[in-house]
Amino acid sequence: MLSAYRKVLLFLLIVTLCVILYKKVHKGTVSKNDAGERTWNSLIPSIIGERGKTCNQINSNAINKFNHRFFGHLFRKWIEHSKLREINFKIVEFNPMVLKGKIRPDSSRPELLQPLNFVRFYLPLLIHQHEKVIYLDDDVIVQGDIQELYDTTLALGHAAAFSDDCDLPSAQDINRLVGLQNTYMGYLDYRKKAIKDLGISPSTCSFNPGVIVANMTEWKHQHITKQLEKWMQKNVEENLYSSSLGGGVATSPMLIVFHGKYSTINPLWHIRHLGWNPDARYSEHFLQEAKLLHWNGRHKPWDFPSVHNDLWESWFVPDPAGIFKLNHHS
Repeated sequence: MLSAYRKVLLFLLIVTLCVILYKKVHKGTVSKNDAGERTWNSLIPSIIGERGKTCNQINSNAINKFNHRFFGHLFRKWIEHSKLREINFKIVEFNPMVLKGKIRPDSSRPELLQPLNFVRFYLPLLIHQHEKVIYLDDDVIVQGDIQELYDTTLALGHAAAFSDDCDLPSAQDINRLVGLQNTYMGYLDYRKKAIKDLGISPSTCSFNPGVIVANMTEWKHQHITKQLEKWMQKNVEENLYSSSLGGGVATSPMLIVFHGKYSTINPLWHIRHLGWNPDARYSEHFLQEAKLLHWNGRHKPWDFPSVHNDLWESWFVPDPAGIFKLNHHS
């Protein structure tokens, strides 16, 4: 079913529309189990990646003061025919043609080449009226008060904040995460002159752009989007990085552009690598303390095999059309 879903998504990308979901400032009661009260007292503009898993995102965030969300328009009926139907939303346009000639074909992980994987490069084109924006990949669950993440302090001159890959918590069993990349060497090809000329040590800690807190004024002032496009184009011409290395074609240009110029996110607000190895697990106590969980890697919580998918399923919103289904059996 998932492959059929992706075909539908790719078709829709021809006329890609993305949705900004929003709630006006008010007080309301929303709860995972229809019990418990939350006060909606702030607007937090946030971007969410594509795919059917986004409805879990929205559901988990709905009780955590998550007021603006961004997701593919394929989910209009999904929302209107689910318990999320009372949410107000409007449609804005993301034109995938801005990526023409900037993405190098890579057959090792073709799912990473979907246009919406690069939406994070174009935040100012989608969010105009806000100074600060949160971007989240669609394979995350928010467990804490999203206001805490939004309040992340960005140093003067920094356009974004990320989680360092060297801040991995001791609770994680690193020995079982075979092949895990946490340095620039894992994402950039240091045999290429353009990479050597950057003067960046290959042992420099990388960061994960699956969770971003961005300052739109600095982003535009530093022409971040143009810089990212420059390195995308150079990669097309010179093959400077590949998803076969670090696992993400969207990560490599960000590592270059933001090197030494980003702030850091509280590690508990980006507990990741849950999708790296189906045999590597966190302790249940640690997961309860985590503010945000990220299943980055090949083993997604809606598929088989995967770990800690019970946490994902607790937020699952059934698709009324029956297109997207959880697949937890071989």
